[in-house]
Amino acid sequence: MMNTVRTDSLFDTVIAVTNRRLCDRPFTEQLERVCSHHPRALILREKDLAENEYELLAGQILEICRTYDVPCILHTYTKVARRLGCSRIHLPLPLLRTEASSLGDFSLVGTSVHSVEDAIEAEKLGASYLTAGHIYVTDCKKGLPPRGTGFLREVCLQVSVPVYAIGGIHPDENQMKEIIDCGAAGGCIMSGMMRV
Repeated sequence: MMNTVRTDSLFDTVIAVTNRRLCDRPFTEQLERVCSHHPRALILREKDLAENEYELLAGQILEICRTYDVPCILHTYTKVARRLGCSRIHLPLPLLRTEASSLGDFSLVGTSVHSVEDAIEAEKLGASYLTAGHIYVTDCKKGLPPRGTGFLREVCLQVSVPVYAIGGIHPDENQMKEIIDCGAAGGCIMSGMMRV
């Protein structure tokens, strides 16, 4: 039986990742609920939005995150982050490869990795943290077998930056212990955060 615990200490190891399509309530209302749990950070993913739409949304979400003192990490659009005064960005690895030399004004740069080689490359490119996955079975990757905790452990051994497990992660203390025992700094949760 899943031992779901909703305490600030558990959420200290969680990065919430957004997906407005999973929400049953208005998106900004849902993100207020998420931020009230005080996760370590929130990644505003929403990568299907055009840059101008993303910027409008990001302005609102940055304000919510400031209200709850939750660090907000913008996704993909470095120009939007700069215009909005946000010094945290998460880039897909192909974008990190092309923009690595121009990210010196960001205090935090994250990327997603799907192999140990990706992880080593991302660290060399200057990533501050990595999300590694997918670790467990997840509806987001239907039909694709998870890479598992052995993969997570190997990524954590090969890099010195913090690694966050992603894929099938839940606010469950046993699962969080399992990924932290692999050397991860915590886990990224999407579905569970969009329905909390």
